[in-house]
Amino acid sequence: MTTSLFNITCGTFEQMLQSTKSFMGKARDHFDEQGQSLQEIAEYRLAPDMMPLQFQVMSVAQHSSGALKAVAKGLFTPPESGEGKSYAELEQVLADALVDIRNFQEEAVNEFEHKDLIFKLGSRELPFEGGVFLRTFSLPNFYFHVSTTYSILRQKGAPLGKADYLGGLQLKG
Repeated sequence: MTTSLFNITCGTFEQMLQSTKSFMGKARDHFDEQGQSLQEIAEYRLAPDMMPLQFQVMSVAQHSSGALKAVAKGLFTPPESGEGKSYAELEQVLADALVDIRNFQEEAVNEFEHKDLIFKLGSRELPFEGGVFLRTFSLPNFYFHVSTTYSILRQKGAPLGKADYLGGLQLKG
């Protein structure tokens, strides 16, 4: 089987968006049972100099469906902060990103391989080829923000395990 840009991106994004959506739901149920404030959870940071859960979830969406949309139009900008978003709104951001990923066509994504893209941060611009951008910038960022989302929820007491992170992947052995 040949590895394609579509399989590397959309396959990965779909699995991990679904798992993030699921473990956010499992954590919500736990926090509701414990009487914990979901807004406090949404605003929680692992460290004072790290961004809160709101930003982590916005970044998960931006580095998956947002990255593919950016390559399609040739311009990527950083995600919005998510400041003020509720826990429910963050769950909806993940659901929307998952729908977007499922709507990308394999042929179209594979054509992104050599498509020109500009990463724009303020007045600074950095050129990329679409495939390089997706593999070396968006995918690592995507995993970082999924992991940080998971870590924040664990830190706040959600009963999550590695199987939740992996999306309930069943291992034989």
